[in-house]
Amino acid sequence: MTSKIGLKHIHAIAPYVGGRPISEVAREYGLDETKIVKLASNENPLGMPKSAQEAMLKAASDLGRYPDSNGFELKNVLASRLGVPTDWITLGNGSNDILELAARAVAQAGDEVIFSKHAFAVYPLATQAVGAKAVEVDATAMYGHNLPAMLTAIKAAGDKAKLVFVANPNNPTGSYLTAKEIEDFLMAVPSNVVVVLDEAYNEYLNLEQRYDAIAWVKRFANMILSRSFSKAYGLAGLRIGYGVAQPHLTDLLNRIRQPFNVNSLAQAAAIAAFQDQAFLQQGFELNLAGYGQLTTAFDELGLRYLPSAGNFVLVKVGEDDQAGARINLALLKRGIIVRPVGNYGLPQWLRISIGLPEENAAFIGALKAILAPQ
Repeated sequence: MTSKIGLKHIHAIAPYVGGRPISEVAREYGLDETKIVKLASNENPLGMPKSAQEAMLKAASDLGRYPDSNGFELKNVLASRLGVPTDWITLGNGSNDILELAARAVAQAGDEVIFSKHAFAVYPLATQAVGAKAVEVDATAMYGHNLPAMLTAIKAAGDKAKLVFVANPNNPTGSYLTAKEIEDFLMAVPSNVVVVLDEAYNEYLNLEQRYDAIAWVKRFANMILSRSFSKAYGLAGLRIGYGVAQPHLTDLLNRIRQPFNVNSLAQAAAIAAFQDQAFLQQGFELNLAGYGQLTTAFDELGLRYLPSAGNFVLVKVGEDDQAGARINLALLKRGIIVRPVGNYGLPQWLRISIGLPEENAAFIGALKAILAPQ
């Protein structure tokens, strides 16, 4: 019997599916966990910095008490570096939390939320969860954000347009928007429409690609900047991120966030990781070398891939719509976990997280064996 419990728009949501855990793949295919390579979830292959581990262990002595709901110490560290008051910062249970809080704060049934095709899967999920209408705008020919088309969608929606999600770099395609493109877009968006600039992979941008997003937050009262500690800072398992916006928006987010949404261990680790510039630079250099390692192999194999500004590469592994799933399965059986992206409308492609040199080499070797003529 079909249950009638629950709202219709909630039943319509397809739950988010993350990269498969190593333990699950080991069980399913009878593999040794220690020999499995996971390049599926854009995690930092260096793991957590030692500085963050030490801070977390120190904080563990006081876990019988609730965490600081306001995140006083972490907000002060962030505010000092970013050059904004602490009341411009909202802490989240991962930057994913910030995205969902933004949707809950400004959109409801009858409203429209706009984002790009082939963008992060949480954007439509956050939209559906509040009963708003998801408006997916066609991507560019290179699978990136088509900002002019997004402006057209905002105009077409009229007063129903409430929120726009823009990722830079974009996941899963790795596409990058220049500072001028983003600034021109922000200037053109009506002031009553909130723009979330999702920068989960910001730390992987090359020096010539970087820009001052905080200056835009100061200038545009309808902007929320979202960032993560899960990628470059190596804290994915602790779930912590943050948003930066002017106080009238952070006030809304704080009214609806859970009181203790960021735990004590995460706060302590984030304070240490954010100040560990040596670790951040090491990860940046490792990612740059790994990108070259993967793309050189794809060139040798004659495979098309998209230029990426993140810590992953999207590669086309066949021409038929079963190609991604087929090659993914073959890789799983060899103990290599990558990310099929059929749910992003890209069934011929796989997203490969950049790992350690030996992990990248293991993936390349397995892929070559799979694609070799039989």
